[in-house]
Amino acid sequence: MSLASLKRAARRCRACPLWQAATQTVFGSGPADARFFVVGEQAGDQEDLRGEPFVGPAGQLLDRALGDAGIARETLYVTNVVKHFKFELRGKRRLHKRANAGEIAACSRWLARELETVDARYVVCLGAMAANAMLGREFRLLAQRGRWLEREDGRWCLATVHPAFVLRSRIGGGFDAAYADFVADLRKLRKAPR
Repeated sequence: MSLASLKRAARRCRACPLWQAATQTVFGSGPADARFFVVGEQAGDQEDLRGEPFVGPAGQLLDRALGDAGIARETLYVTNVVKHFKFELRGKRRLHKRANAGEIAACSRWLARELETVDARYVVCLGAMAANAMLGREFRLLAQRGRWLEREDGRWCLATVHPAFVLRSRIGGGFDAAYADFVADLRKLRKAPR
């Protein structure tokens, strides 16, 4: 199945209730022959409105970090574990709410089919949800981030923090260090295992 037909099929998904409140399914984007398959956690507000992954504030920070690491985003296939925006209303604002295990499981078939179709040799996980989906529930992000690990299917996987984590570090004053560590992790894509 091509990525285009897979995307059309995902638009009709009703495996969990998240589709009801979401504007649309946010499927992955990028070249079908990408070497790197980048997976985040779930669609956010801007992604839901535009129908593309990583276009909001976290996506803008990801683009900046990729540029600083010397990697062109357009060469990557970028997607999320969960394809719909889960939120709660606070006044007129839609605030992100973490997907639960059932919602993650419902989307796992789409993620697996994307990975199979793109057939990238390298997987980059942004955040704990993505790392657990790709490397198993026993993977500990903060203890194991930034290391290439081989999966059973022969693909190499590297996990790092989600760009939203880096953005939130502004609150505590640790943004510069968090951003530098994030860029350092992304630079490892240029020295992926052979």
